[in-house]
Amino acid sequence: MTTTTFRAAVCDEGRLTLPAKVREALGVSPGDELEFAVNDDGVVEVHGLRKIRTDQAWFRTQRWQGGEREADEDIAAGRTTRHEGVDEMFTHLAEEN
Repeated sequence: MTTTTFRAAVCDEGRLTLPAKVREALGVSPGDELEFAVNDDGVVEVHGLRKIRTDQAWFRTQRWQGGEREADEDIAAGRTTRHEGVDEMFTHLAEEN
């Protein structure tokens, strides 16, 4: 495991600018939040928090994300079927169930 170190200066108001690689590692963009967990030994863990619109929260459920991962694996493994039209697709789906 490789560790890369970055530095950022804290301004008078307690603000700092996160280096681009740190923002990328945390998966955050402008408007996102950070969560800090301070352990008893002084180690600080930082986690990125993204704000999600309530009408899109269904996409972030554990069940949905599991299905997304499964679909990605099937696509990567070539386990896909192409159909010429909607009727053909529904017929294929009905035959599988």
